[in-house]
Amino acid sequence: MTTFGEIAPSKSAKVQAIFSAIAKRYDLANHLLSGGLDFSWRHYAAEIVSSWEPRRILDVATGSGDLARVLKSQCPQAVVVGADFCQPMLQAARQKGLANLVAADALQMPFEDGAFDALTVAFGLRNMESWPGALAEMGRVLRTGGHVLILDFSIPSPPLRWIYRPYLHHVLPRLAAFLTGEKAAYDYLGDSIEQFPQGKEMCALMEGAGFTAAKCEALCGGIVSLYTAERAGSA
Repeated sequence: MTTFGEIAPSKSAKVQAIFSAIAKRYDLANHLLSGGLDFSWRHYAAEIVSSWEPRRILDVATGSGDLARVLKSQCPQAVVVGADFCQPMLQAARQKGLANLVAADALQMPFEDGAFDALTVAFGLRNMESWPGALAEMGRVLRTGGHVLILDFSIPSPPLRWIYRPYLHHVLPRLAAFLTGEKAAYDYLGDSIEQFPQGKEMCALMEGAGFTAAKCEALCGGIVSLYTAERAGSA
């Protein structure tokens, strides 16, 4: 097992290949496999971002653009920019009418320091080559006092854990294989969720990257965790 936050060098290429392969059926699989709960998770996240009244929002690992689209609706006063390193996923986002899309690796983004008031990443940080490196880069492109919101899967506490783990590792990959033809992508999903830090560990990781007041909110019994924090000022 790799050390905390250190991911094998081949992870980036593997993730890019996985999402390229499932891009055309990614949304359908998400909606069905989550029982439609993914809609409520994104809307709740967008409501929180809207409360910050941002003028410029960056949605990192925007994928097919579902969160960026909800952000545009909830934050009509803001410019919403989506960034992703997977071209087939960006193409799916363009087909939804999203225009401000940038092909970029989250560890080295082509934006100026402090360019955004708010930054979101939904179900993407877990897939990145270095979690501390990605968080540090997110902090760089946020202005001082700007906000970050991270939404990702997590492992719930018992007794829900006893039901969820068999679903995650055995039922979900088989259903996904039927929907997408790519069972391996969803075998990877379960493994990546198990390895991803959550709760206090993730909050500590965020604060170590220059954020302050990191908070975690468990959704749907802990199947998903929502993290928020503020970009700290310079020392």
